[in-house]
Amino acid sequence: MPKIVEVTDPRAVSRYGGTRMLVAPPLAYDEIMKKVPKGKVITSDIIRDYLARKHDADYTCQLTAGLFINIAAHASAERKTDETPYWRTLKKGGELNEKYPEGIEGQKLRLEMEGHTIIQKGKKYFVKDYQDKLFKIND
Repeated sequence: MPKIVEVTDPRAVSRYGGTRMLVAPPLAYDEIMKKVPKGKVITSDIIRDYLARKHDADYTCQLTAGLFINIAAHASAERKTDETPYWRTLKKGGELNEKYPEGIEGQKLRLEMEGHTIIQKGKKYFVKDYQDKLFKIND
């Protein structure tokens, strides 16, 4: 890894805008997640777009990205040292991730302790004005 997969399904090519799909390794997600400082957030789709550009791919596999982000979160919670601030990585649109350790309540608490306001829309929770607090990835 990283691995570029050539996608030939016309629907997938049309939907994602190309044939070159990146499958990035779990540590690539963890590395980016560790860079997000207190007071800032990032979204999984921003991480995926960054990795696709970095590896000259058209897009990044959404399924493995979600799995690997959650693996990074749970590994961090289990090891108790060298913490990855996974709670700062949001789903698309600034949504909180119910699959993180301690679920929505844990992520909500950690984000609020860092100064973010959490709002509820229906059954989902979001960081208010998350776009204003986005971390910009620099190599």
